[in-house]
Amino acid sequence: MFNAVIDAPFGKVGIRTEGGRVSEIVYLTADAPGVVPDCDLAGRAAGQIARYFECASADFDLPLAERGTPFQRRVWQGIDTIAAGAVLTYGQLAERIGGSSPRAVGQACGSNRFPLVIPCHRVVAASGLGGFAHHGGEGFFRDVKRWLLAHEGVEAR
Repeated sequence: MFNAVIDAPFGKVGIRTEGGRVSEIVYLTADAPGVVPDCDLAGRAAGQIARYFECASADFDLPLAERGTPFQRRVWQGIDTIAAGAVLTYGQLAERIGGSSPRAVGQACGSNRFPLVIPCHRVVAASGLGGFAHHGGEGFFRDVKRWLLAHEGVEAR
């Protein structure tokens, strides 16, 4: 159950809240039913996400539920420093945060429950686009990643 499902240029975005915090943001296909925000926080999140779709440099200011292991949170903090329109490879991010490997960084990226707010689409493979949301190969999720990067002015490989 989502607290809001809003239209996105690539489909829909589902928003879940719990205890006064955003607990999850999910990419959904266009056939998912829309849900009008049922609380102030869901409405605020929906508004900020819609603003990002209009302007790729829009900032997010949302309370996020604490999720992940200490390592995942370190990766996500590293991701949060990547500006719109820029990318890092999994290896570059691993180097930046120290004591990690590209594969471990990729796994942490895939476990991110707050895409867009923590912009894991800005982390790519050294040889191309890389996976997205624990989905490899072609399909919906990689198309979403391509759209997000193009929206930010990055040519997706």
